[in-house]
Order: sequence, then structure tokens, then C-alpha cells
Amino acid sequence: MIERKIQKIDATDVSFGRLATKVANILRGKIKIDYTPHIDNGDFVIVENLNSVKITGDKMNQREYINHSGWIGGLRKRLMKDVSKEEAFKIAVFEMLPNNKTRKAVMKRLSFKN
Repeated sequence: MIERKIQKIDATDVSFGRLATKVANILRGKIKIDYTPHIDNGDFVIVENLNSVKITGDKMNQREYINHSGWIGGLRKRLMKDVSKEEAFKIAVFEMLPNNKTRKAVMKRLSFKN
């Protein structure tokens, strides 16, 4: 039986990437003693005050999120300043998780509270 707890993390004055790695590790269950890579035993994570997270450098104007529809001319680029912080954070955590079947189920345990 997997025992899941609720972890609340305050994002006030924490670096964006460091917070994303911390959340990804909690979602995967790497902070637990009985961690096993093929078993999804991570906790629920609630990120509080994401609007006051610290984004260093000129990432707001330089970081691009790229999507392609598969059609000719279907390339879509958006800057970080045009994307909400919640969406940018979800993308960062999503890309830090392993690319397997459990990835989407793990992301459902991430939520935000402002």
C-alpha cells in the first residue's frame, strides 16, 4: 500500500529551477527511504505563492517555449513573459520527470495555491 502525504512548499524568494527540481523529486518519491524507480510512490505537492518566485537573469525575455502542430508552418514560439508562471512551472517539472507511462499521472498530483 502506497502512503501518500501532502507536501506544501512556499515559493517565496526561491529560484525557479531549484524549486522545480525539488517538486519533481517529491512527486517521484525520491525523498522517501523506500524509493524504487519503477514504482510511483510520490506525494502530493501544493506550491504556494508561485507569483513571488525568483526568476534570475533575463529569462523572461529569452526563454522560449516551442510547440509544433505537425503541419507546415505550424511552429509556435512563446516567450516566458507571455506564459503564466503556473504553466511555465508545469512545463519545467514535466520535463524533469522521466519520459514513461507514469509521467501524466505524476503531474496530476501537482497543484497551486496563491
